[in-house]
Amino acid sequence: MASGTYLTLGTGMSLTPGGTDSAVGTNSPVPYGKDGATPPAPPRGAAPAASGHRAAPAGPPSARPRAEASARCLPPVLTIAADHAYAARLTTATGTSDPAWFPERWTLDGPEPYAVPLPLGQPEEADSDVLPLSDGRVLIRRRVADRHTFSLLYPTGPGTGELPLGAIECADLTLLPPSPDGVSAYALLPGERSTGVWLVAGGAFGPEHVANVPGRCSGGAWLDRDGRLLALDRQLPGGGPVKAVAVDLGRGGEVTPLLQIAPESNDRLLLADADSGLLLLRSDAPGHDRLGWGVLGSCLPVRFPECLRPADVAVTPFAVQPGQVLMPESCAVALRIDGAAGSWVGVWRPAGRRLHHLAAPEGWLTGAGFWSREGVLHLPYEQTGEPCAVALLEAPADDVHGVGANGTQPSVAAVPPAVCKPVPLGRAPLTGPRVPG
Repeated sequence: MASGTYLTLGTGMSLTPGGTDSAVGTNSPVPYGKDGATPPAPPRGAAPAASGHRAAPAGPPSARPRAEASARCLPPVLTIAADHAYAARLTTATGTSDPAWFPERWTLDGPEPYAVPLPLGQPEEADSDVLPLSDGRVLIRRRVADRHTFSLLYPTGPGTGELPLGAIECADLTLLPPSPDGVSAYALLPGERSTGVWLVAGGAFGPEHVANVPGRCSGGAWLDRDGRLLALDRQLPGGGPVKAVAVDLGRGGEVTPLLQIAPESNDRLLLADADSGLLLLRSDAPGHDRLGWGVLGSCLPVRFPECLRPADVAVTPFAVQPGQVLMPESCAVALRIDGAAGSWVGVWRPAGRRLHHLAAPEGWLTGAGFWSREGVLHLPYEQTGEPCAVALLEAPADDVHGVGANGTQPSVAAVPPAVCKPVPLGRAPLTGPRVPG
């Protein structure tokens, strides 16, 4: 994106009176690339001067001590590639008392989804991370003593091939979501006063340090289709509120404010759609934590729909419909809804201003899924006899004449819908099963 493109949604706060949808107003936007507070980043491939992180030579991982099962953190359910062709997860063999974790790759772009196990000579630790690339290889991050090692796994005949990429010596490291270019993978390395952004796959010589962002960063969402503009949630050294910023990896890690809704509010970016510019965010600017939405580059106010805060449940967006160029308000957004009765799916559009509650398939890999351009939601699940399957749900239509279509319905406790019987991908109609709105 060229210099001068506006990224900031706005500064200052004013709540729109007389409505249940809160809106946060904007002042002068900050042009992209005019932060002025970012020190020059080190050259590509060079380690940060005082970050305490360094790349280690490539090589096979050493034996990893196995922790007690009770102390392990469960791995993410499923990570889906940026182009939705593949997915990957850590899983265990059924019928074993002691879990033995191994990577598994799902292929999602064929007529029927199928899974390929990628085990090696010894089980993986549950705190390892896997991330699929667009060519079908799977990146795995392992913790080995004080190092984080990286390898690419791929099926080869009856076994699994492994290509070691190298390692980084550091205490903490977090993989970022899959890069839109499909071939790169990045990680965040928090330091004492800054956070390093490292290219851990897709480089020429193993892990490379590509940017240093002042402050402590978390989260991660891509703002473009090239894997250049990265949004991070940042807290400056010394404390203060958390604000989402944009980091231009093509310009040495240049930092630009992205969300500045109120001076002391915590403004975090959850999801971004590069086609339409729709942003899903969480902020306490209205007085308490709320889900909101805005448009990248817009000076219109950020809005906090009343329908996105049903009582007694947690609502988390996980997928945005792509392909809606210049039409952010028409994008369907899939949300994970967690309540006392379990988890189910919500579907919402900014223009419709109504939250639809849909049953998830039994065995849904909770929180995983993606949209097609046509508005069909793909939900991966596993059941007895169907260890790798995808259910299709068409986005319900918003009845503009129906009750609550104007977004003024009260935030009552949500009642989960009955569990639906999923339609296997190969036997589903091309448009997906229609779900009443």
